Amino acid sequence: MRRALISDIHANLEALEVVLADIQQQGIREILCLGDVIGYGPNPRECIDLVMQHCAVCLLGNHDQGALYDPEGFNVGAEKAIFWTREQLESSYDKANNERRWEFLGELPRTHQIGPFLFVHGSPRNPLSEYVFPEDIYNHRKMERLFQLIERYCFQGHTHVPGIFTESFQFFSPEEVDHEYTLGDQKVMINVGSVGQPRDSDPRACYVILDDGQPEDGSTGAGDAARPVGPIRVVYRRLPYDIETTIRKIYDIADLDPYLGDRLRQGR
Repeated sequence: MRRALISDIHANLEALEVVLADIQQQGIREILCLGDVIGYGPNPRECIDLVMQHCAVCLLGNHDQGALYDPEGFNVGAEKAIFWTREQLESSYDKANNERRWEFLGELPRTHQIGPFLFVHGSPRNPLSEYVFPEDIYNHRKMERLFQLIERYCFQGHTHVPGIFTESFQFFSPEEVDHEYTLGDQKVMINVGSVGQPRDSDPRACYVILDDGQPEDGSTGAGDAARPVGPIRVVYRRLPYDIETTIRKIYDIADLDPYLGDRLRQGR
């Protein structure tokens, strides 16, 4: 079965719409969102609505939590964006839908498990807010501790930097594996990248297709979830979208730092 894994939308409607259209074209029927639907971007309400409509599972991200409660550990620009986002979700002119959106955010889980696949926003140790950067492969103590917490495979977002971490202290960017990676017996952590604010110097929206090696019709039965009949593959998808429209929207909102738009062009 193939699943689409998306993360870090950050209220970027143009990027999300392109990604959802591509997922549909790929014939994928199940989408998991690894958190941070909102924050930074200009369309929080619309992005929440699309995630509610299309995603079978959505996890809580640190920006989602920041809108629910007082943001902690945010820089000034991110904090201002969170407070502006909260205002949009508290607007009285769309009261009924906003109540539904708050309820959705308030019920988001921090982790999700499907067979050998663990899904988090940050890390297996701190699902909400721990960053795992490519350079962390040189921090062997940190990586060993993280891998101790993983049964086999962990998928995450949060850093906006896509790639594969191996238990042998290696990191592979999508380009280094030609955008496709076959999972084996070795434990791995896989960052699925960011839909709405990539930070790997590639401004295109990023998401992952996970093929778990099972037939699409589920004919092997639930009891065989841990025994794939084919290779388990991870495929990275990069998609251009109308970045300039998103940037103009950010520029037009006084409470959103123009830098939040500028960085979209550079993918950082």
